Parts: sequence; C-alpha cells; structure tokens
Amino acid sequence: MTPATLQSGGVRVAVEGCGHGTLNAIYAAVERSCKERKWDTVDLLIIGGDLQVRNTLLLQSIGSFETRLADSRQSVRHAQDLAVMACPVKYRELGDFPDYYSGVRKAPYVTIFIGGNHEASSHLWELFYGGWVAPNIYYMGAANVLRFGPLRIAGMSGIWKGFDYRKPHFERLPFSDSDVRSFYHVREIDVRKLLLLRTQVDIGLSHDWPRGIEKHGDSERLFRQKRDFRQESIDGTLGNVAAEYVLDRLRPPYWFSAHLHVKFAALKSFSAQRQLDSKQQEQPHTEEAVAEPPQEANPDEIDLDLDDADDDATGVRAHTKESVTKTPQEANPDEIDLGLDDGDDNDDNDVPVQPQNGTAPAPKVQEISEDESRETNKVSEELLAQLPASFAKPPPRPKGTPGQPVPPGITNTQVRFLALDKCLPGRRFLQLCEVHPFDKEESVRYPASESSPRYRLEYDPEWLAITRVFHRELVIGDPASRVSADLGEAEYIPLIDRERQWVEDNIVKAGKLAVPENFSQTAPPYEQGTPGILHDQPDEYTNPQTAEFCLAVGSMAAVEDVVEGVAEVAEVDEEVDAVGEEGVDSVEDGNGT
Repeated sequence: MTPATLQSGGVRVAVEGCGHGTLNAIYAAVERSCKERKWDTVDLLIIGGDLQVRNTLLLQSIGSFETRLADSRQSVRHAQDLAVMACPVKYRELGDFPDYYSGVRKAPYVTIFIGGNHEASSHLWELFYGGWVAPNIYYMGAANVLRFGPLRIAGMSGIWKGFDYRKPHFERLPFSDSDVRSFYHVREIDVRKLLLLRTQVDIGLSHDWPRGIEKHGDSERLFRQKRDFRQESIDGTLGNVAAEYVLDRLRPPYWFSAHLHVKFAALKSFSAQRQLDSKQQEQPHTEEAVAEPPQEANPDEIDLDLDDADDDATGVRAHTKESVTKTPQEANPDEIDLGLDDGDDNDDNDVPVQPQNGTAPAPKVQEISEDESRETNKVSEELLAQLPASFAKPPPRPKGTPGQPVPPGITNTQVRFLALDKCLPGRRFLQLCEVHPFDKEESVRYPASESSPRYRLEYDPEWLAITRVFHRELVIGDPASRVSADLGEAEYIPLIDRERQWVEDNIVKAGKLAVPENFSQTAPPYEQGTPGILHDQPDEYTNPQTAEFCLAVGSMAAVEDVVEGVAEVAEVDEEVDAVGEEGVDSVEDGNGT
C-alpha cells in the first residue's frame, strides 16, 4: 500500500532509536519534522531504549554538535545514579534529564520507552511494572502491554544474553559490577508472560533486534554498512532470541527496535505459516505430539537449554551394563574412562590369573553392584538442601518453539520492522508515522479527544490478568531464588481466564484502566553546583507508583513487599516504502530531510 491509501485520523507517532541522553535534541527534531508534515504535534513519542546515557566520546569528535547539545546530557536523576550505569566512568556525564525529573522542563507529549543496556538501573529498578520516570515520560518496565488510544503496544526491555535468560531478577542495590550489566539482560519469566497473549497487538518494541530479522530485508546493504553483521547472521547470533519468539507470537503490524545504531527496514510475512498453524490447531494436542518436535526445525536456532536435563541429548551416557552391552556402537570414542577396572563387563571371558613360581593367585577385587555404586555417589538430601537454589536442577521445560502455535485471536500475517539509529547529525534516527489499529473498530471504541492530548495511556486488561497469574512467583533481589517452572500454555489459560474475569469486575467496570499521572520524586533531584560524578551508589527507594499499582491490580489483603522498594502484585523514506510501509517520513538529522 502507498501513503495515498492511508486514511486520515490515525495516531500520530514519532519513533526514535537510541535516546543516548539527547532528549532536548530529540524533541526539537520532532518539532521540526512535524512542521515538514504540517502537523501541529505528535500524539506519542516512542524511544527504543538507552534513554539514559550520553556518549561524550562521540560528542567530542563532532565539534559543533557538542555546542548544539551543550544542555543535553545524561538522563539520570542525580550524580549517584551514574555510579550504577553500564558505561565507562570517563564517559559518564550528567545532562538534561534532571531538568525533566525535577520539573524544570516537561515533555511536550507522552513519551514511552523501553529499557536498553545503558540506563540508570537504580531508577528503573523501582519500576519493575513500569511507571513515570518524569512527568509525561513513561518507562514500560521489564515487559508490558499498554493501550494508547486505539493502539495496543507491547514492549520488552533489555538485551539478549543467554547465560542470564533463565535466571530470576536477582539484582539489588548496592549493585556489583556484574549486576550493573546483568540488570539489562532479558529474563525468560518476563518473556513467558508476553508469549501468553492471545489477542492482537499493534506495535511491538524491543531494544535489540529480533533474531533473524535481517534476512527479511536488504541484508546485503546492511552488511556493507556493518561488516561484522554478516558472520553474526550466518552464526545465528545477530539479534535477540527472545524478541524473535515474541515477534513470531504477537505478529504486530509494526515492530520497532534500536541498539545496533543503523537504520534498517524489513517485512516478515507469516502467510504460509498461518496455514500451517491452522492445521496444527486442528490436530489433538497429545503428549506424544508435544514431545516430538517437527522435523522442519530451524537449523540455525540456538538451543537455549544449556543445561538440558536429558543426558542422551547432550551425548552423555550413564555407565551401566545395559548401555554398554546393547549399544556399544554409540559410545563416545573421545570419552575418558574414569573407571579403575578394565571396563569389560563380560565376566564369562575373564582369564584367570595363573600362579607363578608357586605363588598364590592375586586376590580378586570385590565387585560393587550398580545399585551400590549409585548409592555411593549419591549426594545426601541434607547436603543438597544447603546449596543455593541456583544450584538446583532446572525444572523441565515444554518442548517446541516458545509461543507456538499462534492462537486464533492473533490474525496479522505481515510485520513491518524498522530499526533506527541514535540521535547524531547525518544519522537516520527518527521516523514519523500515522498508525491505525489492526482492528479498525478500535478507532471507534477509542475516539480521539477534542482537547489535547487526544489520547491517554491505559492499562491492558489481558496483560493485567497475566500479571496477576504470575504475582506469586515474582521475587526480586534474591540471588538464591528460583524461577517458577513453565507450566505450558494449556495450564496457564484457565488461570488467566479466571484472573481476566477479576480484572473485568474490579478494574474495567470500575473505570480504573487509565494509567494515573502519579509521578513522584523518590531520589532528590540534582542540584546545580554539586559534584557531577560521585562514586557512592544511590540509596534504595520504594516507589509509590509500584505500590499503588500493586494495590490497584492485586488483592488488598495479599499485597506484600517482595523486597524493599518493590511490591508484589497479588491477586518507517524509501526503504520502508520498498517493503510496504505506510505513511512514514524519514528524518536523518532532525531537519526533515
């Protein structure tokens, strides 16, 4: 479709790549771009992460731009927040965000962002479920689904690091050096919740790209711009595995990312896959069908089960008589035999030791039965109980591709992907587009207000129900905690349906879906004249927004603190046109060109 076919009246959205602490420059660029399109303003600005870092090394190399951004520095509340930011100390610098946090400046329109890998973790730690970091600037939390007028927006914060994927959110102030970085690593428990959505969303957000998305666009042009990406694409290591799962499940018409500092557009189609999913859903879901994955599995897929409990899958075999005698051809030739005997279990072929020079025969070594050997090597339950929970054997996980098959309520078959650069001169960092909901009826149910702002943020009922289901498993700040076992979608659906009814009765009918404008300062704002760099970490604060969310969405009697500060919830320009993008304008340097 061409821009001419786009109906008027959609939600006016500005999308920016990495923020990198240039809020003032971003808002100025949006204003200039609106004038180019003859808009008075936009309804919503989406920033794809890294809102809270400014790379001073880059700014030092671009001269005049340094002057233009003299008042645009890191988006942290105060100097102590810099101490827990994943950025070399020499590049840490306070900037413009304190003005927004303190109220000296206010964002001109609703701004939402997801977490990247350069943020003020001490601030975002307080807002696990999301919340206002400043008036009109909303952080979506670790994972979230929000409604903005007729649009449903799903987002996931962080970047992909497989070694932390199945861990809990164990970080808590004071952060260690590793905690500062692991805080931004995507966790399976948050992705699991997104993969339980059963109805259509309109926009998907992730900081790093969904894995494999480069294969659905002009990858050769991309590889000429970023040479290292070619091999990563071949290896299957370019992008976020979890984001791929979420995109393939939710299939929103639009998906926006940042992180890799290059503009790239793609179109991923699921038309053929939809037919396959329909056939799969017509077949009974037996245990045998689940246990045997289809043979057409993606050969480039990364196995997330780094510590698979199935020994046969890892090539490790139990040293039993049955396994050796019945399947000798499958033994590992490179395996090191740690046994002290000859390994020959066939007693009938043993050659007796003859006495020499009249000496007595050598004493026969007493044989130990298999059961006795196992008992000897067994670790007592008392000793196991003393180990941290992270040492425990991981729970069994459902086989197959997470989030598949796609439920009938998700019907879109084409995802228009757009990644954008960071806010620097000559870079393609900004995109304006007029977005309509996939379900056209949503525009009728959520009409624009005649006054400004035209739309407001609201909670999503389905997401609230999913959040309630997982409230008991949420533990934050405890390294010894364990992530709850994945029960599988079939087990979760009845639980979600029950909580959905609670949400309908207590939230929807009560008119409580609107996200309250309840920003409050927790840490004191930065004071001019005080040191801009401190080595002391910030204090840990309880954010009233998180507590209020828990009380509003959960059971009043069951809400309790998991840790201090977090409460538990109880009960896109030519490239885009080439792939079918609608009604978008490209902004390279903020001047509408």
